Amino acid sequence: MNVLRRGAGERATIARHAGTVLVGQLAVMAFGVTDTIVAGRFAENALAALSVGAAIFISVFVSLMGALQALLPIWAELHGAGRGHDMGRSVRQSLYLCGAAIVVGMAVLLVPQPLLRWTQVPDAMQADVARYLGVLAFALPPALLFRLYSTLNQALGRPQLVTWLQLGSLAVKLPLSILLTFGGLGVPPLGLLGCGLATLAVNWLMLGMAVWLLRTQPLYRDFALWQRPERPNWAQLRQFARLGVPGGLSVLVEVTSFTLMALFIARLGTTAAAAHQIASNLTAVAYMAPLSLGLATSARVSYWLGAGDAAKARHACRLGFELALGCALVAAGTMAAARFSLAGLYSANPDVVALAATLLLATAAYHLADATQTMCVFVLRCYRVTVLPLAIYCALLWGLGLAGSYLLAYHGLGPVAAMRSPLAFWVMSAAALALTALIFVLLLAWVLRRARSPAALGAAG
Repeated sequence: MNVLRRGAGERATIARHAGTVLVGQLAVMAFGVTDTIVAGRFAENALAALSVGAAIFISVFVSLMGALQALLPIWAELHGAGRGHDMGRSVRQSLYLCGAAIVVGMAVLLVPQPLLRWTQVPDAMQADVARYLGVLAFALPPALLFRLYSTLNQALGRPQLVTWLQLGSLAVKLPLSILLTFGGLGVPPLGLLGCGLATLAVNWLMLGMAVWLLRTQPLYRDFALWQRPERPNWAQLRQFARLGVPGGLSVLVEVTSFTLMALFIARLGTTAAAAHQIASNLTAVAYMAPLSLGLATSARVSYWLGAGDAAKARHACRLGFELALGCALVAAGTMAAARFSLAGLYSANPDVVALAATLLLATAAYHLADATQTMCVFVLRCYRVTVLPLAIYCALLWGLGLAGSYLLAYHGLGPVAAMRSPLAFWVMSAAALALTALIFVLLLAWVLRRARSPAALGAAG
């Protein structure tokens, strides 16, 4: 009976943490949904340009975010071990990593033309995309710094403050995007640029509120965060790099295999680009559930590893997977069953709706595989296994997924003629992700059978 009670308590802890994170992540995703709907209602060309611009920004932001988010196991272990002052020093050191990420990200966003030419984005679309990314370049620094704040709260098992900030920011973002895009109250209509300016304003607002909370809330007092930053601790930064660099590169491979589809699909015309934007946006919304459960589960696994209880860490892993797979089945079923209604929320163009509804059948399968591999990657990071997943991502997501999709869409693959449709990209990407998920499940099972502490797998990771 005590075992059952403890299991229910651990499951409830993971579910509460994940549920709180999910609400906040959905609020952030609603930023993108808002822009997609607003741009789609403004003009079909604006929606197509948003599809390309969002693909580039998401690739940059989420990859750099992945490097920062990989610090979660380190901080959760310190929390589990009761080493508050060490956590404060670790957080200050992470600012050096965040600064480097900001420089790299802004450089890419401010000069996107080589990437746009390489992916053959139509010339008529490139100017709008470049202007949009130029605004988002200055929205990147507050977004990454806020991600550090979010990761700290997740490591502490206290994501509520982050979620409240994200919900409050959505209440600002929605009317601001509409006002700046369509104009009003003396503001001229700015089109797609208005969506970018709204994101810029909201990101800085969220960071300002996060700084205020760090200065005033008792939750952070024991960590002495506001001491003068130490000089770079290269041993600490190397530890960050061992987790963050492979973690960030893994996210880069995964996200670019997803978002580069938008750039390759753009040459098929505005209908294909708009339909793909709808499918990718809904897939990204559905991904928030496994992402939230991955964060919550990895926080609990790392907490128990820091506390020296490997058995409870494995138990938390199993419970997290049960929750994630249940949620994934519900999301995939909804995507398939309500595909026409969902597509109709984004566009009034019947051609766009019809094509998007077809794509949503493939995205349902994509999501099931994505949820499984996401959970595996988060837990593997707790055991310091990061390089092998990166190699698997490169081989399957870039090789079979992205390259195979391009061949199937434009040149044909074996006996199958060129499809000239975004469906080719979704079908091949879903197949590649399913194989990735299978390999990761086998790898995680091997790790859990042998692991007793994070250090035990340091060499293998």
